[in-house]
Amino acid sequence: MSERTAGPSRSDLVADTALALLAERGMRGLTHRAVDEAAALPQGSTSNLARTRQALLELAVRRLADREARVLALHEMPDPRAGAGPLAAALALAAHRALTNNRALTLARYELALEATRRPELRVYFDATGARFRDQLTALVTGMGSTDPARHTLSLIAWADGLMFSCVAGSFGADVPSLDDVRTGLRELLEGMLGG
Repeated sequence: MSERTAGPSRSDLVADTALALLAERGMRGLTHRAVDEAAALPQGSTSNLARTRQALLELAVRRLADREARVLALHEMPDPRAGAGPLAAALALAAHRALTNNRALTLARYELALEATRRPELRVYFDATGARFRDQLTALVTGMGSTDPARHTLSLIAWADGLMFSCVAGSFGADVPSLDDVRTGLRELLEGMLGG
C-alpha cells in the first residue's frame, strides 16, 4: 500500500485562499463564494467551515499568524547578548522575506489590520494573535539590556511596519530595499536605542 501525502486541511485551504484573495482583490473581494471558487471547493464549503464573515476573517487572521511566524522565524533569532549586529542581521532577514517572497502575505496583513480598525471584535482577535510576536521581540530587547523594553519593542515594530508598508503598499512599492540596506537600518536603530 502506498503512503499518501496529506495536503493542507480544509481549514488551511480556506484560510490560505482567503489570504490570497485579500492580497489580490482587497477586502471587498473576500466572500464565501469567492473562496469556494478560488479554492475549487463545492459551493457552500467555506460557509460550512466559517458561517459568518467574522468567522472567515478570524480564520484568515489565525492562519496569517501561523504563516508569518514561519516567515519571521523568531525562534531562530541569535542570543541577544551577542549584540546588535547578529540580531539586526536576523531581523533584517525576516523583514526582507516579508518584503520579497511573502509580499502577498504582508499585503493581506495590512488589509486585515485596516478591517480591524472598523470591527472591534476583529481588532481584539487580530491584536491577540500578534501578541506572540511582540512578546518574543520584547524578550529579545530585554536580553540585550533594554532599560525600556516596551518602548523599544514599539520602536522596532513601528520601524519594520513602516518599511514594509512603504515598500508593499506605499510610495516605495517599486523599490524593495536590499537585505544589506534593511540590516544597516536595523543595526542603526538597535545601536541607537540600546548601544553597540
